[in-house]
Amino acid sequence: MRYRAFVAMLLVGSVAVAQAPGAVQAPDSRGRLEFEVASIRQAKPDQRGGGIKAAANGAGYTAQAVPVKLMIALMYRIPVRQIKGGPGWLDSDLYNVEAKADKQYNLDDLHTMYQNMLIDRFKLKFHIETKEANAYVLTVDKGGLKMKVNDKPQDFEIPIKFSGIGVMNGIRVPVPYFCWNLGQLMQDDERPVVDMTGLTGYYDFTLTYLPRNLPEELRANLPQDVLDRPSIFEALRDQLGLKLTAQKGPVQYFVIDSVERPSEN
Repeated sequence: MRYRAFVAMLLVGSVAVAQAPGAVQAPDSRGRLEFEVASIRQAKPDQRGGGIKAAANGAGYTAQAVPVKLMIALMYRIPVRQIKGGPGWLDSDLYNVEAKADKQYNLDDLHTMYQNMLIDRFKLKFHIETKEANAYVLTVDKGGLKMKVNDKPQDFEIPIKFSGIGVMNGIRVPVPYFCWNLGQLMQDDERPVVDMTGLTGYYDFTLTYLPRNLPEELRANLPQDVLDRPSIFEALRDQLGLKLTAQKGPVQYFVIDSVERPSEN
């Protein structure tokens, strides 16, 4: 069971992580942004998926066999472990979503539309609590940054993908989104990763490391060159020029007050 859970975590990291930089945001001051049309249907029990991403033209969003809790985590930009409350089906029920906008929008606007869809269709009500808790702080190492700046226009592709165990490939990655990903990889520590790098651009990189707490049955079948890889802390420093430090800090929690299954359409 632990092996299957670990593999599932890697798959979610590779295909289900949409662009989600930053923290929980305030409502959009320009008015309420909504999709022109949104179809929501519960996935079949045997459906494979786990993917959620913006449309290539920036005019919508799709999800395939994704739990609602993961949608909340991605769209409100908060790690799953920091989502509290709510019924069990938020984790167990999987949904397919086809949402279309009336024109092309940027990713922040599309995320706001998806948030409003969750509020309207799932009757989601919540509040945010901030508590002093354990965290990891990401800074630039004294040796200097080693990631490559990417100045190309927004392409609506998923910026971080995994190619095998412990190989993370980033294309045009904003640092807050990178922090969100690191926090997902370190779920066992229950520490969010806080961005204190001061970096505001987009970056390309490859990060190769030995994942933490590998199940023994998986570790036994890995080649020696994988087992000899550095820890994620060492890899961040040596390969990307970043430093991850454990300390206390203000941590946000997304507390669900109420939510309902949607009517399908």
